[in-house]
This record gives sequence, C-alpha cells and structure tokens, in this order.
Amino acid sequence: MDYSAWSLLVDAGLIGLLLVIGAVLRATVRPLQTLMVPASVLAGVLGLALGPEGLGLLPFSDQLGAYSSVLIVVVFACLSLTDDVDLRRLGRSVAGFASYGVLFYAAQVVVGVVLGLLVLGPLFGTHDGFGLLLFAGWAGGFGSAAAMGAVFGDGGWTEAQSLAFTSATVGLLVGIVGGIIQAKIGAKRGHAKEFDGLSALPEHLRTGVLRADDERPVIGTHTFSSGSIESLGFQAAIVLMISAAAYGVNTLLGEVFPAVSFPLFSIAFVVGLVLRGLLSATRTRRFVDPESLKSISGSATDVLVVCGIASIVPSFVAGHWLPLLVLFAVGLALCLLLGIVVAPRMLGDAWFEKQIFTWGWATGSVSTGLALLRIIDPRLRSRTLEDFAIAYLPLLPVEVTAVTFTPVLALAGAGWAIAGIWGGIAVLALAVPFLLVRRPTRTESRTAEPTG
Repeated sequence: MDYSAWSLLVDAGLIGLLLVIGAVLRATVRPLQTLMVPASVLAGVLGLALGPEGLGLLPFSDQLGAYSSVLIVVVFACLSLTDDVDLRRLGRSVAGFASYGVLFYAAQVVVGVVLGLLVLGPLFGTHDGFGLLLFAGWAGGFGSAAAMGAVFGDGGWTEAQSLAFTSATVGLLVGIVGGIIQAKIGAKRGHAKEFDGLSALPEHLRTGVLRADDERPVIGTHTFSSGSIESLGFQAAIVLMISAAAYGVNTLLGEVFPAVSFPLFSIAFVVGLVLRGLLSATRTRRFVDPESLKSISGSATDVLVVCGIASIVPSFVAGHWLPLLVLFAVGLALCLLLGIVVAPRMLGDAWFEKQIFTWGWATGSVSTGLALLRIIDPRLRSRTLEDFAIAYLPLLPVEVTAVTFTPVLALAGAGWAIAGIWGGIAVLALAVPFLLVRRPTRTESRTAEPTG
C-alpha cells in the first residue's frame, strides 16, 4: 500500500497506543519500577514484538524506521535554541567533574574504534564504524544512536540503525543494573553513607507518575495571547521551520557536493544557532520559551525511541551477535575501570555520588543517572546536580562533534584519525584536573612549615 497522510496517522496512533501501554506498565509492574525502564523503551520493545519485524499484528507502514531520522533533526533544532554553551562558567570546583564526563565520552569512542579496527574487523569482518556503536548507544543514548545510524545508513551501511538502537537498549540496561549493584557495594564500603536501597527513591521516580500537585512542574510559559496564536504552536512552528530549512540547506549542499553526505541533524543545529543569533540581535528571543522547547524535544525523543526499537531488524542483530557481545563486554570493562580506578582520583569530594550519576547518564540517560543518584543520595546533599549543571557545558560541544564527525570519518576510512583525535581529547580530559590544582606559593609554603 502506498504511503500517505493517513499512513502517518495510523503510525502515530499506534505509537501513541504503545506509549500509553508503556506508561501504564511502568506505573503498575514492580519489576519494571525496580529496573526503572522508561515507558518509551517498553513501548519500543512491544512495537518490535508485535510489529512487522515480530508477529506482524500492528500494521505499521514501511516508513517506521525513517521517523527516527526526522525526529533527531527536531531534537537538535530544539537543542540549538535552549542550551547555552559558556565555558567561562566552568569553575575549578567542577573541572574534575566536567573532565571526567569528557573522558567517559572520548574513551568510549577511542576504545570502540581501536577494538573494531584491530580485533572485530579482522576477526568478524565488521564495518570500520562498528566500534562507534559503543559510544553511539551508551554515552550518546538513543538520540545519538538515531543520528549516527542515519549517517551510516546514508553512507550504505544499512544495518547500522538497528545495531545502534540495540546498543542503546543494552547500554540502558547496563546503566540501571550496573548502577544498582555499584550502589549496594559502595554502601557496604562506606562510600554512600545515606544509601537506603531502592526504597529511598521517591514514588514518582519509581512509577513515573506525578500524583501530588506540588510535584507537577509547568511544561512551559505562554509568550503569546491565544487570540493571536497558541504559544505552544508558535514554539513548534519555530522548530519545524528550522528542521525544514535544514533539509533545504542539505539538499543544496548535496547538489553542490554530490560526493559528500552532510548530517542533517548537524545542519539543523547550525541553522538553529543562526536563527538564535538573529533573534538575539533583533531582541525577539524573549518570545522563545526554552521550557516549551525542552518539552517538544523530550516528546520527540520518546517517539524516536519507540520508532527506533520497533524498527530493529532482528536478522541484522543476529548476524552480528558475537562482535556485539565482545564490544559490549569491553565497554563494560572500560566503564568499570573509569568508575573504580579513575573516578576517586578525578572527582574529589562526593566522588562516589558523582561517579554513579555519570555512570547512569554515560551508559543510558540523564534520567537514569538521576534515579541512581537518588538511591545513594536521597536528599541530594552531595550537590552533584548543581555541579553537573555547569559541568555539562563543555560536554555539549564534545558530544555534538563526536556524533557529527566520527561517522563521516569512519565512512571515509579514517578510523585511525578518529582514534588519534579523540584519544588526544581523552588525555587532555585526564590531565585537566591535575593541571588546575592550585599549588601553594613559596610564601604559603613557608607559612605552612612547622616552626618547632
């Protein structure tokens, strides 16, 4: 059957049904609450089991997998208008935290790529970009998996999208289960003094439901009178305008440089930054509501996860199960090494709380990291979240550049260039906290010497 607007409506309705079922399952099934599995992941797994790649009970169109590529453009369009990157706000007190996050990103890129080039490629004949699946699915999460999978798909590696979403799903489970195990071990060793088990989690983090009115934050703020235009519609219009403009720019670039494939989501990010500059220059940026845009971005991400998981081709995964297993095993060992050996030396005060939070978001998502943090620090006395709000600033450009350029370099056969560039970033991130340690002056050293 030909694809039409009604096909889109049916797909959207089925995705909505799956999300509702996923939310109900999370709210009622205790094991799912214990594992803190997001409703979108549950919906995606149901879609995979019941959809065209499974039992064939849900009549999805053949465009289900393409929606992820479109939705990631929407996510990056929102990101360009909501996130401020001002590295001057990065103080010495959170430099170690920021460096540790950058190290987590860069190390996954380097280790994955080197493993792919030296082991997985020669032994299993995997694609040169296979090792990037570790970063794409774990540190990057479902959004990066969709973005990088789309670039690889455009470059001829058709299995990449399915493999990337598989990596993201496995990474989420590793983050949750591994984080809970680490919390219990850390509590026994005295690292998490306020650990009270999963019972310490607030009900809304376990069930996903905000019951009390005082727990319900506003989604956004009106910037227009509804007599003119609905404010949410205006915010959505801006996002759609950026996304469509990015598609137009990408089409023009394709005509000028037919041999080069430009990532559409990166172009959307750049177009959004240009629009942001114009709005600031004309003093009209006040009409853009960041909270509404974050809600749009979050909604797009939820649907993206459903579409991505539901469109996984099991035969692609089955054909690569052994190299995937090796990649994930090495990735797990790397994350444990960073968490056990490196974190105590880089993160300073409240290192365990910061490490467990980083473990959560660098293998799954920020919401996973928050849930794990609430297990070991239920009153949030470690100030991990306050520090992360600033420490995330240098992470953003690292993530965007990694998602944008590493698949392009891999497709160009420049795998070792990826290893060299991001290896340098990893070394720099490892060195920064020690370079920023303030050494006492000669006068201070004399004062500190004992007098008798």
